[in-house]
Amino acid sequence: MTGQGIGPQIPLALRYPPDQRFDSFIRPPEGALALLDELIARPGAEWIYLAGASRTGKTHLALALCAAAEQHGRRAAYLPMAAAAGRVREALDALEGHDVVALDGLEAIAGEREDEVALFDFHNRARAAGLNVLYTARGIPSGIGLVLPDLRSRLQQCMRIMLDPLDDDGRREVLRDRAQRRGLVLDDAALDWLLTRTDRDLGALVALLDKLDRASLAAQRRITVPFLRSVL
Repeated sequence: MTGQGIGPQIPLALRYPPDQRFDSFIRPPEGALALLDELIARPGAEWIYLAGASRTGKTHLALALCAAAEQHGRRAAYLPMAAAAGRVREALDALEGHDVVALDGLEAIAGEREDEVALFDFHNRARAAGLNVLYTARGIPSGIGLVLPDLRSRLQQCMRIMLDPLDDDGRREVLRDRAQRRGLVLDDAALDWLLTRTDRDLGALVALLDKLDRASLAAQRRITVPFLRSVL
């Protein structure tokens, strides 16, 4: 693996968002966080393939893994595969020297043979070098359109964690947790109003909470149903 740069637009290193942590992930699958902790702490631990539909928390856990790894004194790298599409080999070569790597969104390069070959080569070199790797994708290896059989085979050997979409109670927990971390108070009436009158997509709801946080600070008002009506 060579240490060539890949340009500033691919964020191999970033300040991991403070609300993207293991302790802020709502309703993880049983045993999932323990497996991720082991991936951080033990060189040679079982690699993990994290699968789930859009907005089920894959990126949250990938970023949390990297943040936790660095807290343990291990050098971590997060790579969104959509940003590396078309030049995956160059992007992966830049990961030399890291201990823990999270490759987020494999479906972004599915069907691009050169990118798939580059990922296959990286997988083999990373195994030999003793790296710990987390993959994420919107489906299982055989279901995301990969054209390289050897790559599918390698990915299928990883420990698999499946993420399911949250129901309304889960969305309510996420919003309440994110609000508390911002010092906001969202009562049940405000939560119910948001969940019944706005986009139910979790990512959109969290983005909306950021907007409400700014509006609440500017107006010096609590987030109540009348305030929500006036803002939204």
